[in-house]
Amino acid sequence: MQQSDRFLLDTQDGTHFTHTDPWRVLRIQSEFVEGFGTLSELGPAVSVFGSARSVPGSRWYKTAEQVGRLLSEAGLAVITGGGPGSMEAANKGAVEAKGVSVGLGIELPFETGLNDWVDLGINFRYFFVRKTMFVKYAQGFIVLPGGFGTLDELFEAMTLVQTQKVTSFPIVLIGTDFWSPLLEWVRGSLLEEGMISEKDLKLLHLVDDPAEAVRLVVADSAGHVSL
Repeated sequence: MQQSDRFLLDTQDGTHFTHTDPWRVLRIQSEFVEGFGTLSELGPAVSVFGSARSVPGSRWYKTAEQVGRLLSEAGLAVITGGGPGSMEAANKGAVEAKGVSVGLGIELPFETGLNDWVDLGINFRYFFVRKTMFVKYAQGFIVLPGGFGTLDELFEAMTLVQTQKVTSFPIVLIGTDFWSPLLEWVRGSLLEEGMISEKDLKLLHLVDDPAEAVRLVVADSAGHVSL
């Protein structure tokens, strides 16, 4: 599968990019327009992240289902990356609770489109456009265990809050045993070396209970100002 991100970032074609990049800007613009137009009337929502590799019936799949259900019962739309695993589970929980289930997909060679539980879906070519939508239309993040993609989304959210690009944007991690080693490294290395400040550590909430995660998002998101 050809990936637009790869062609945009690849500089190995010599000067060929001078003939293609200006036109690629129009495609990027069209993705922003589609995303803004589709989601502009979404209402209050929370973005839920987690591994695409969580299998149905597993601990984290069940947890994501519960998160989706509780968010919907709280009157919040559920936004995920639209893929399998924890994303599918959160969308499933939202639908089963009669809530709004949103999937923001991305073209990848190893994924097969949006999962069956997405009611409102968009497929993106460019990661940075998709990531803008995750933040712009959400009042907070709930992050389940995941891999590089999940970490990318987590640290981008933390950076946006740290730099005050968004305000009052709660970020809740579910899974104390999973996330604690990472947070220990953040405290023991980044904080000790002066790379971050003590207040930056307060950007995150760490819980095990899905109900507590939803409560924290609802309680902390009232003042959210989007991008």
